Amino acid sequence: MGFLNRLLAEKCPKCNKRLETNRSNILKSLVIKSCPDSHFQKEYHPAFETYIESDKVS
Repeated sequence: MGFLNRLLAEKCPKCNKRLETNRSNILKSLVIKSCPDSHFQKEYHPAFETYIESDKVS
């Protein structure tokens, strides 16, 4: 099962670290995953059914 988790884990394209989910809003179903070193951020917006990816998270 550990192999499957490592295979499906989303990673930062710059440093290859696993993305963390720490700024999500459960009430709005907004999921925000970001790199621990603030290189990359990926947001899921359910209303638009799309992902928004950005570099250099502040």
